[in-house]
Amino acid sequence: MARKMLIDGEVNQTNQVEEEAHFDFDLFVIGAGSGGVRAARFSANYGAKVGICELPFHPISSEVIGGVGGTCVIRGCVPKKILVYGANFGGEIEDARNYGWEVNEKVDFNWKKLLQKKTDEIIRLNGIYKRLLSNAGVKLYEGEGKIVGPNEVEMTQLDGTKLRYSAKHILIATGSRAQRPAIPGQELAITSDEALSLEDLPKRAVVFGGGYVAVEFASIWRGMGATVDLFFRKELPLRGFDDEMRAVVARNLEGRGINLHPRSNLIELTKTEEGIKIYTDHKEELLADVVLFATGRAPNTKRLNLEAVGVELDNAGAVKVDEYSRTNIPTIWAVGDVTNRMNLTPVALMEGTCFAKTVFAGQPTKPDYNHIPCAVFSIPPLSVVGLSEEQALEQANGDVLVFTSTFNPMKNTISGRQEKTVMKLVVDAETDKVLGASMSGPDAPEIMQGIAVALKCGATKQQFDSTVGIHPSAAEEFVTMRSVTRRVTAGGKPKTTNP
Repeated sequence: MARKMLIDGEVNQTNQVEEEAHFDFDLFVIGAGSGGVRAARFSANYGAKVGICELPFHPISSEVIGGVGGTCVIRGCVPKKILVYGANFGGEIEDARNYGWEVNEKVDFNWKKLLQKKTDEIIRLNGIYKRLLSNAGVKLYEGEGKIVGPNEVEMTQLDGTKLRYSAKHILIATGSRAQRPAIPGQELAITSDEALSLEDLPKRAVVFGGGYVAVEFASIWRGMGATVDLFFRKELPLRGFDDEMRAVVARNLEGRGINLHPRSNLIELTKTEEGIKIYTDHKEELLADVVLFATGRAPNTKRLNLEAVGVELDNAGAVKVDEYSRTNIPTIWAVGDVTNRMNLTPVALMEGTCFAKTVFAGQPTKPDYNHIPCAVFSIPPLSVVGLSEEQALEQANGDVLVFTSTFNPMKNTISGRQEKTVMKLVVDAETDKVLGASMSGPDAPEIMQGIAVALKCGATKQQFDSTVGIHPSAAEEFVTMRSVTRRVTAGGKPKTTNP
């Protein structure tokens, strides 16, 4: 029978021999987001007895609020993509006129209707994730978990009751949370959590940040008719992406009517009768209905009691792990954003899968972080896989060949929209191997997923060139880029041509 101890103030002492001889669970997972659920299900499928705990559900998270499905399902990728779909219709309706659709000049948008549909969907998905766990035989607990020993977890239930369970292995999968910069008036701003559940659509929005979340919400609100000002600290948004593609995205954001403020910081927010007043380090002053802070996320480790147990954290508060996702405590592991490796949902799924294989299938498996595709769901989106031009030049031993194609998508020739699609391949000149691919334009993520398979298989430029394209499509450009745009010597400064 499983040992379950009710704790009232003091830790019950148990016989050490009994502790070593028996565990309540083979695995106990703290956090039922993408990585935690995947690890729990797959471990159970390999025959492990698995328990998992998660905070109670709500669309807006806090230290004591979460929900099965985690950030991606409840307050991240999924609801964000639903809003991106909604925002895209704004441009589609404009474009429809030149395709013969007689659309009234004034088209109403019902934000509350979309918001309710979005909420209905995440509630549905929350239920699906619970059923996935149940069907796999995983025991789900609702409450806040923390680690109290190398093989012991304590869970505080919603009524305050504390339970303790022993586990042969413990997995930390608590993800990350949005952070707010420490400036006067920061409490007047919102994060992406609240942005996905706003009661009213803002007419004037200010977004502070230059990453995925910033450009995506700027695109969403602009697509729904708001005036949007995007402030970021660098010369271009999306630091870490290919510089040439960053410039393309910036142009497209401006082309859609978003006001960009590069090399800018917000230094103070104040509340006025007309709205929130924003002060910048360039002595700019703006009024907004909503200010979104999209300035990064921090690992959820503060309330896990990790320091007391001896689990090592890095300077950002992330759990330090080895190549197999194991911490410095042999029985404690961690996957997903809480480790701050590559913070993407499919990566957390991969890490969870590799963990289960390593620990419960007798198949030691390291996550492979090469050729992981990703997308920024701005309007239009950016998607990449492999190395950027800058990364290729840093890693290459010889010359790098850059192939680019800039064109007006066929759809735009009729709609009249002035927005170019840009594609790019980065190739090792000596081996002919394609090192990286990028695309900014409609359907980029759908196209890039297929390109990622090719790169994972080690495709060469000659193999791209010998592949027959689908016509007419934007995707065929990836197999028809015959002429080298530029050849760059490793260590040399790339000369970026702005198409």
